[in-house]
Amino acid sequence: MSEAAVTQRGTRAPGDDRAFAAAGWPAPDSRRRLQLALGALWLLDAILQYQPVMFTKAFSQMLGAAAAGNPAFVSEPVIWDARLVGHHLTGFNAAFATIQLLLALGIAWRPTVRLALGASVVWALSVWWLGEGLGGVLAGTASPVGGAPGPAVLYALLAVLLWPRDRGDVRAPAGDPPAPFVAARAVGAPAARALWLIGWASLAYCALLPANRAPQGLHDMLSDAAGGEPAWLATISQHGAAFLAHQGLAASAVLAALFAVIAIGVYLPPSAARATLAVAAVLAAAIWVAGQALGGILTGSETDPNSGPLLILLVLAFWPARTTGEPTIRGSSAGTGRTLT
Repeated sequence: MSEAAVTQRGTRAPGDDRAFAAAGWPAPDSRRRLQLALGALWLLDAILQYQPVMFTKAFSQMLGAAAAGNPAFVSEPVIWDARLVGHHLTGFNAAFATIQLLLALGIAWRPTVRLALGASVVWALSVWWLGEGLGGVLAGTASPVGGAPGPAVLYALLAVLLWPRDRGDVRAPAGDPPAPFVAARAVGAPAARALWLIGWASLAYCALLPANRAPQGLHDMLSDAAGGEPAWLATISQHGAAFLAHQGLAASAVLAALFAVIAIGVYLPPSAARATLAVAAVLAAAIWVAGQALGGILTGSETDPNSGPLLILLVLAFWPARTTGEPTIRGSSAGTGRTLT
């Protein structure tokens, strides 16, 4: 359902901060705010990609490491990409960083938001394959604490779910209820819920992989995350590692159970869905801080903030809409107001 202001230019609509901005742009609705948050993450990626260390062999070595344990159809292109980048480090890294900067700017500018979101899907899936080795899913080493199924695929998923299109907003009967959450507006509620179910169920599956069930599996992961971090952040990861020492199986089972409950949460009534989504957001934040050490962005040697912020953004895209809200109108046949993206 398109969200549109129904008052005249410059007047305030019920529930809106302002119907139109002074410059004539529509005030951002909930989907537009999430689009801007996604653009901000692309901007952060660009800034991290411009770091001096990314113009050294360390970057190509980081790419090559994603090949470990993967089948040939994944590892061979990853190795080829790492070698190619290693021979032309300055040019390729500058290009990668600039692409991500352009994606951020394109999402931020309304006239190019569709182009930028479409390009971000293509770019993110390329990075997921050639830069992340499909997140280690086929290598048997993927861990939701470490960022599985890979941050890049979450960028692509969010671009699809935040696409500025309202499914059936022109031809649907006027009495149809509005979309139950933002992610449903572009692909419909059944498809959006199915994508949520698949995504979180895959995290439950990864949590139970042998590498994560090992007695010291999660302990070692948190200990490694503390390396090179500021003392306050390293202390959090180290305390988490100490808590999980020799508890790999139990911790993996608990995580898998939580992910499974979260996976079915969007099928529950709104009040119960909000509760499970709140659990998802808290769990994602805890993983991002303790397990991923904020994605290592404070070490000067990482290219993205990892999966934590993206999972939180995904939660917000599925947060149940209020049952009462500002009046809306459908389609392009409306005589007043402007449709928001």
